[in-house]
Amino acid sequence: MDNDISSKNGKEEMVAVSSNIDDGRKKKDRRKQDKGPPDGIERRTGWDRRKLRSTEGRERYLDMVQRERSLLVGRGHSKTTEQLLEMAGGTSPSDYEEEGIRDSASGDQLRAILPVQSWLPLSIHLVGLEKSVLKIAPLYDLNDRQIEALISTANRSGLQVDKIEIEVWDRGELLETLRSVHDLSADRCEKTLSQWLFDVDNGLLLNQFQRDMMAEALQMRASDVHLLQDNNPDSPNWIRYRIDGDLVPMHLLPPDAMARLTTLLKRDAGLNFGDRTTPKDGRFTFTWQGRSIDVRVAAGPQAQDGEKLTLRLLDRASLKGFDELFRRHEDVGDNLAKLLSPEIKGGGGLIMLSGPTGSGKTTTLYACVQQIDRRRRHVLTIEDPIEYELRYATQWQVKPGMPGGEFADLIRAAMRHDPDYIVIGEMRDGDTVETALKAAESGHTVISTVHADTALQTFERLRSLMPHQRERASTYTLSQQVRAILNQRLVKTLCQGCAHKTTAGEELGDMELELLNISKDVSVKKHNVSGCDLCNRTGISGRTLLLDALLINLGPSERNDIYKALLHNVNDLLGEEGVIIHTRKEGLIDLVTSGLIDPRSALSYIES
Repeated sequence: MDNDISSKNGKEEMVAVSSNIDDGRKKKDRRKQDKGPPDGIERRTGWDRRKLRSTEGRERYLDMVQRERSLLVGRGHSKTTEQLLEMAGGTSPSDYEEEGIRDSASGDQLRAILPVQSWLPLSIHLVGLEKSVLKIAPLYDLNDRQIEALISTANRSGLQVDKIEIEVWDRGELLETLRSVHDLSADRCEKTLSQWLFDVDNGLLLNQFQRDMMAEALQMRASDVHLLQDNNPDSPNWIRYRIDGDLVPMHLLPPDAMARLTTLLKRDAGLNFGDRTTPKDGRFTFTWQGRSIDVRVAAGPQAQDGEKLTLRLLDRASLKGFDELFRRHEDVGDNLAKLLSPEIKGGGGLIMLSGPTGSGKTTTLYACVQQIDRRRRHVLTIEDPIEYELRYATQWQVKPGMPGGEFADLIRAAMRHDPDYIVIGEMRDGDTVETALKAAESGHTVISTVHADTALQTFERLRSLMPHQRERASTYTLSQQVRAILNQRLVKTLCQGCAHKTTAGEELGDMELELLNISKDVSVKKHNVSGCDLCNRTGISGRTLLLDALLINLGPSERNDIYKALLHNVNDLLGEEGVIIHTRKEGLIDLVTSGLIDPRSALSYIES
């Protein structure tokens, strides 16, 4: 009898264990949603790991940079070792351990963090922040009210400033620094515009307004400048900036003034400014705050006799580093870092970045390239167009319509140049997909982008581009070579200086709380529509990465089920062992509970 009971209990325990294993298999590919924020030890371990990677990146290129600097100095070009290291992608360890308070920052970091209206009118040079002491070099004496206002603004911006220390500079040296670094012209854009519109034929004022407009756009963190020139008297001629994904109308010009401005911009970009009917592209360089900004100009026709210009502002300083980009997705970043530095050649396979236009795929692509050890590995990129120049990498420009100038042609040619990594700007057609898969199959690590809504849909998008007659063979190669798929969005983050603190229960109903899987007592922040001086009265300050990631950690002999899932139902991948899924919903919960996004806006990002 006792043996029967013992046997029965043993069977029940085995069933329970088996059930737990099955449940674990179904759930092990997802992060625990009730895990909560990492504790101090986990945070410190992650920070130490990021700091180590950053230090290795700096040491990796240090001797090359020092030899380059000697050569440049001999030719009359003055660049510091720090500037050259930054151009190489060997950035210094971030002073942010989290998105919270920090008490140290360089002058460039301060100028990027503090709103320009808080320090530019004071005619001060921000020297740096050390141990909660903000060091400045003022051109004129500051009163107590100005000092208190500056300290208050700095603290609301996420810095820890206890006091301000005045440094005495030579007046001539300080004036030169203010002119070259701060670019005071950005503060007078509206004034220059009004003066120029009073005398439209004045070429000096036109050039000054162009410079002030570019500086203003950069200081407002604009990614693009849109100019619409239409000779129809009823059509407005607006200059608009794209800031945090939204177009903001800035300056309204009469048609004749806008025509002069667009002609000047096209001339600087090397375009035929007499041709308004043919779409064309060009570039020019603009110097701001002591660094070179590349401006990509796209021109096209507008209505009957008008023109549309779109300027893409390519500021290398705005590029995010690898660790900074994946700070909130450390497990994805660590997995990707291993794929980008395989111990043996051919260990990387295919890495895909997907998402809609404007979701930051190019930024992530460049961050991945910067993570690669380009001292010991040959990185070859194929782009259309080349946006940023990458040191120690070979970059090829696609030339559509020319023999041998398409993506697929250049991929075939690239394999004869002994690359370790082939970076493809975008998968646009079946020939490119097939050639990229062959490159991955032959032992190269291939990184590319494609337009898709989710990580799983990325597979369907790639298969839709494959030629029908070779679809099964190409799908098999895809199942064998794919290592990671990152589908991404950029979500607007709340201004931490003015967002209202509240609880989830006050903002969301029971069904919405259940959908986000958070309790009503969780502390959250909601959007302040009135904004403050830190966010230009918008309540929004920047954007952050939201990932839907799929990572496959399986060997070639274990991928048959991956192949079957791709052929029949791609959703079957979710239950496969060795397939790690990080859903967009999990990232949203983290952002909401961290107070970075409004809980109501988070609901709009959850997949139905």
